[in-house]
Amino acid sequence: MVIGTDMARRVCGSLQSAGHHVGHLRRPTDEDLRVALDGEVAGVAILLDDDVESLRYALAAEHIRPNVPLVVTIFDKTVAEQLRRVVPNCRVTSPAEVAAPVLLAACLQPDLLALIPAHSSGGPGPGSHPAPVHLGARAEGDTVRLEAHRTPRSLRIRARSGKIRGQLRPHDGSSRILLTGLAGILAVLLADWTWAVALRHRAPVEALFEAARTVSAVGPAAAHGSDTYLMFSAFAMLMTVVFTAVFTAGMVDRLLAPRSVGILGPRALPRGGHVVVVGLGQVGLRLCTELQGLGVGVIAVERNPAAPHLRLAKALGVPVVVADATDRFVLRRLGLHQAEAMAAVASDDRDNIAVSIASLAVAPELRLVMRAGDHDAIAETRSLFRIGPVHDLNILSAAYTTATLTGLRPRTVMAHGRELLLESDGTFASWPHPDRCTHAQEDRETIPSHTR
Repeated sequence: MVIGTDMARRVCGSLQSAGHHVGHLRRPTDEDLRVALDGEVAGVAILLDDDVESLRYALAAEHIRPNVPLVVTIFDKTVAEQLRRVVPNCRVTSPAEVAAPVLLAACLQPDLLALIPAHSSGGPGPGSHPAPVHLGARAEGDTVRLEAHRTPRSLRIRARSGKIRGQLRPHDGSSRILLTGLAGILAVLLADWTWAVALRHRAPVEALFEAARTVSAVGPAAAHGSDTYLMFSAFAMLMTVVFTAVFTAGMVDRLLAPRSVGILGPRALPRGGHVVVVGLGQVGLRLCTELQGLGVGVIAVERNPAAPHLRLAKALGVPVVVADATDRFVLRRLGLHQAEAMAAVASDDRDNIAVSIASLAVAPELRLVMRAGDHDAIAETRSLFRIGPVHDLNILSAAYTTATLTGLRPRTVMAHGRELLLESDGTFASWPHPDRCTHAQEDRETIPSHTR
């Protein structure tokens, strides 16, 4: 039994090609689901984009037919963990989880097919903890082998340097106004303190006190001294009023407007050794967190200011620029010439094509990774432009789900040329490309109760 739309059609078609009897429902009612599960059922795949819908159907299927093997796509890790705890016979995954290893490898090293999460012990001593590492799947002729992979030291150094250079380098206008006002106030304070120490021979602490009075527009402690100093103090107080107004304007704008980019800290935009991820959906957010886990800086670009994952990205320390990534001015400000790669992973294939072509116009040597399907426009674009690796997430997820339903335990799915490979416990097996089924895609579909 398969529930869902496009990816579900591929899973259904692949199972049919293997000789299985498959029932396919798009979004069934409770009664449709009860009828469909009335009989022998070998497994149920719930392949929807909405976590709430997926959870509801999973619990309903478990209630109607307890202990039936379930494969459910859920992005939220907390929901996924709770579902695994409540329904032990459930295998929870998501297109983002399946696609992350191949996208991660393509962003970091073009000769890798996938970077598979693994764990190795941190040492034999007491209190040691597992240190996260990755296994790299590397092609060697017609074969593929796994090897321990760690982020190259040179890349870590470039990423760390890019993060440092990105501190106090604002991306938007309000941040520049804020820093300009703050820099002006500090410059006046330093100039007055220097004058008092060097020319008036004040003690440093006393000079700091008088400089603070000047900056706060109170004036020197006493109106004595040379006419030149008094004129300087008057001018400094007037300039402080201006700089304070500029600083206040920038601060108010930053406090009132939603911001996903910081001036200082982990959410400041890196200036080198980073990966630009366009599209902050489930796949984009997962890719950003995986890159950060490897010590690589990221910049996420999202066009929709009301995107549902903006708040989560902010909590995870991912800097997000809300802008149109097809705009060359925006791309230049993202530092593409100093970036390691750009990954266009938005949900719309044509948007990803437009972003890739615009990026090549700004940085012709940039490594590009693109999420796309099997549209004719992809082949046409690849024949004209060097757009880099193209990954069809629906095909990868459908192959993973189909293998799971048939009793396999794949860890990841990757593309090697025109071939799909399933990796499980260090072994690789070829897998056919899933074709879409011929079931009618209506809002409500019914199937005979004897199908499975």
